[in-house]
Amino acid sequence: MKEKEIQENMNKSIEATQRNFNTIRTGRANASLLDRVSVEYYGAETPIKSLATISTVDSQTISIQPFDISCLQAIEKSISMSDLGITPNNDGKVIRINVPPLTEERRKEFCKLASKYAEEGKVALRNIRRDAVDKEKKDEKDGLISIDELRDNQSEIQKITDKYIALIETKLSEKEKEILKV
Repeated sequence: MKEKEIQENMNKSIEATQRNFNTIRTGRANASLLDRVSVEYYGAETPIKSLATISTVDSQTISIQPFDISCLQAIEKSISMSDLGITPNNDGKVIRINVPPLTEERRKEFCKLASKYAEEGKVALRNIRRDAVDKEKKDEKDGLISIDELRDNQSEIQKITDKYIALIETKLSEKEKEILKV
């Protein structure tokens, strides 16, 4: 059993889940809100962070300064059409986004979204577990390990999986607290 390989794959799933959590609005301005917004730029979908400098001015304002002024309109349009529920203000050189406080209804929607992301992360972890267990069963079938080693390895894989699922649960509860905090 390659315990290190299993943990590396599970860490990648945790990181992906955390990146998804970071794209959820919490009522405070955060540059990572725009990570999932892509802009049609010279015929290709391009992430905003590749086209502009994104910074938080204060707790309620995000500033976007494009490297190329010609893409200002496209960036503004992409932000307006995103599901973030924020409206960009374009002054000709810089786009400013005022992040309004979240309503109770919107906070609950974001909590559901966070739960969805957490569930996707758990499914990814379970798939990694399944692949590892299948490999162990194949090794046992091929005579590389005994049935006792197989049982021990499956138990160890399950313990690792449980640890990482608990980690996702912890991150989810932290994110929900952050979202629901007024």
